[in-house]
Amino acid sequence: MIRKTNKSIWFLISGLLFLIYSCTSNALFIDSVTMKDNTWSLFDNPQFKVPVTDTINSNNIFFTIRTGSKYPFRNIYLFVTVISPGGKSITDTLQYDLADEKGNWYGKGSGDIHELNLPYKTSVFFPSKGTYHFKIQHGMRIGDLKGVYDFGLRVEKFGK
Repeated sequence: MIRKTNKSIWFLISGLLFLIYSCTSNALFIDSVTMKDNTWSLFDNPQFKVPVTDTINSNNIFFTIRTGSKYPFRNIYLFVTVISPGGKSITDTLQYDLADEKGNWYGKGSGDIHELNLPYKTSVFFPSKGTYHFKIQHGMRIGDLKGVYDFGLRVEKFGK
């Protein structure tokens, strides 16, 4: 019971810090998907709908991943599909290191949870107004990727 309470307090504190940071930043869109049982299934892909009204200014796009000690790898492969309001799509295959060769996790963390911001695109312009759909699938060689708490997407103004 004490362990569950500590985990609940950690989520509450991290949520409050996230809100405080969000209110003072240049973020245009922030959302995340919590993984059921801290496991990212190959068939359970986070999807984000990003409303775009500004086609003049450039943006940075980041992913945020929170992992725990049960995550079995030091890297992650992602298949990212972006669908424009007009229906055109592009898919990128990405690889990110989450820890160094000695197993030291990158990013920030406390206890079992490690959070890392992964840059996806920098200084990108959205060519048309409307809703852009981002679909992310992990590309690891196992179906159920244990130790992933959540995965998020953040779009912010470039250069701020």
